Amino acid sequence: MRLRERFEMNNLPIRYKLITHFLLISILPSIGLGLLISWTVDRIIERQVADNTLQLISKVNKTLESYVDNMQNITYFIAFNPEVKQFLTEQEAEREAGTDYNIRQFLQGFSNLHSEIAGILVVNSRGDYISNELYARTDQPLTEEYWYKDAVDKKGIFTIIGQPVGRNLTSHIYYKDNEVVTVVRAILDPDTQQVQGVVLIDLKIRVIAEAAKDVRLGKTGYLTIMDDRGEMIYSPSEPYITNIPKEWLDENPSGSFSKQVEGRKLQFLFRTSSFTNWTAVGVFSTEGSVFEVQEIRFYVISFVFFVCLLGSAASLYLSHSISRPIGQLMSFMDKAESGDMTVRYWGSRTDEVGQLGRSYNNMLTQVNKLISLTELQERQKREAELKSLQAHIKPHFLYNTLDTIHWMARKKGADDVAEVVDALSRLFRIGLSKGNDMITIIDEFEHIHSYLKIQHTRYRDKLNYSVQIAESVQELSVLKLLLQPIVENAIYHGIKERRGPGHILISAEEQDGNLVIRVEDDGKGMSEEQLKLLRRKLADSITEDEVNEEKDSSGYGIMNVQARINLTFGDPYGLSIESELGQGTTVTIVHPIIRMDKRQSIDLEEGK
Repeated sequence: MRLRERFEMNNLPIRYKLITHFLLISILPSIGLGLLISWTVDRIIERQVADNTLQLISKVNKTLESYVDNMQNITYFIAFNPEVKQFLTEQEAEREAGTDYNIRQFLQGFSNLHSEIAGILVVNSRGDYISNELYARTDQPLTEEYWYKDAVDKKGIFTIIGQPVGRNLTSHIYYKDNEVVTVVRAILDPDTQQVQGVVLIDLKIRVIAEAAKDVRLGKTGYLTIMDDRGEMIYSPSEPYITNIPKEWLDENPSGSFSKQVEGRKLQFLFRTSSFTNWTAVGVFSTEGSVFEVQEIRFYVISFVFFVCLLGSAASLYLSHSISRPIGQLMSFMDKAESGDMTVRYWGSRTDEVGQLGRSYNNMLTQVNKLISLTELQERQKREAELKSLQAHIKPHFLYNTLDTIHWMARKKGADDVAEVVDALSRLFRIGLSKGNDMITIIDEFEHIHSYLKIQHTRYRDKLNYSVQIAESVQELSVLKLLLQPIVENAIYHGIKERRGPGHILISAEEQDGNLVIRVEDDGKGMSEEQLKLLRRKLADSITEDEVNEEKDSSGYGIMNVQARINLTFGDPYGLSIESELGQGTTVTIVHPIIRMDKRQSIDLEEGK
């Protein structure tokens, strides 16, 4: 047990406590700050990289959408050309001379105007075609080609075929299949909606590569383009991964994920174009961002190391400079404790330790004086207690005196004086209640009945009152002096202020498992502003200190009752007020049910 106590923190010497304290306030915050900075920087860099990459991907998607949208517009221009309509609907013998040549020149104009176009081909439903750059490899009808059938199935909807594979077409410049992307659209008869032919345009992959290759993600990251089937439309010459499985991309139009590819952790960010259904995927290694984070971590760790080093040195120095004079002062106190009252502290320090030493010297000098003063104060205290006891009037002496006045008044025939003195005697007796805070409701109503009898003697016909106690609550107990402040307010601020006689009704009954006491008057009442102010005071009247702050304001007695109920029983209990100017006021007290010994019931009704 002693060994355990020896290693408790409170039993350690102050020097070790100071060292521990200084190390904790210097090292732990520094380490925590370093970890927080490292984590924050890592998150910020990761978020910034993701945001910047998605912005770049969005720009590339918009560029590609503009190219594809341009191709779509060109198909509409071609479909509306009169000579193209003639080619689609008429046989070669029926067409005017030079029509085919004019169509080729028309198509060549688009190729000259838009350098991204590798070739344009128009095929009618009979298998005849006209093109500026493209021609069939064999005599096989182009209407049997897959791209033609796809266009027919889409019923005039612009369709991106993707990179052509094994089609019966070639070009004069001989573009390879992986160097172009094919788009098609069927031309429909506006009246019958029958397919008259198909427009095919080859878009150069070069323009897609130019839009994507200049996008650099970090130091070594790149951008790749995939079609809706998961095939690569564009990829750099030396990619981290040659093929990105489509199942890696979830159903969301954009997102990010990480994969381990050939021992390298790669970060993928993607966004799918709603117009082209192409997905631009940013691929970059996390090593680039990790290097930047590691550089920041190096500086943070260096900072933490120097802080810890300086903190350790400072803690050792400070703990020694503080604990050494305290240890000396402790030795002086040990000598004084053993009985040597002549020992003194000698030092020139002006800090707290020096002040403590000089205070120690003053303490030793005045010990004898303090002992004498203590004896003197004890003697004076006993004398003051004796004088206070002699000056104290015992309650029964007050009752006896009032009882003597009562019978003297009866003897002289002054019955009204006797009644008032008797009421005052009962008022004091119940108000003191031998120091008890809880009294029976019968005693509380007897107390208010005595108070009202005295007030009725003063106001005569101006004040009428009645008291009603339900038989079911006559055995209950309540806090002492609940009703007198409320009734006093009803008299001075209600009945007194009205014209003509007024009436006060005090009732008690049990409702919803609580004792409910109401004080109703038909006096002056309160305005809406006065009622709101009083309710706010009651809502703030939670503690006795808050009640004392409102001591000089109106309604202090009511607030005091509210505070006593709240402090004794809690917030669910207390006062509520309803009032209307010129109609009167009703104060409702909600009090918990507290049962005591059964008492004789009373029926009080006076002042009528």
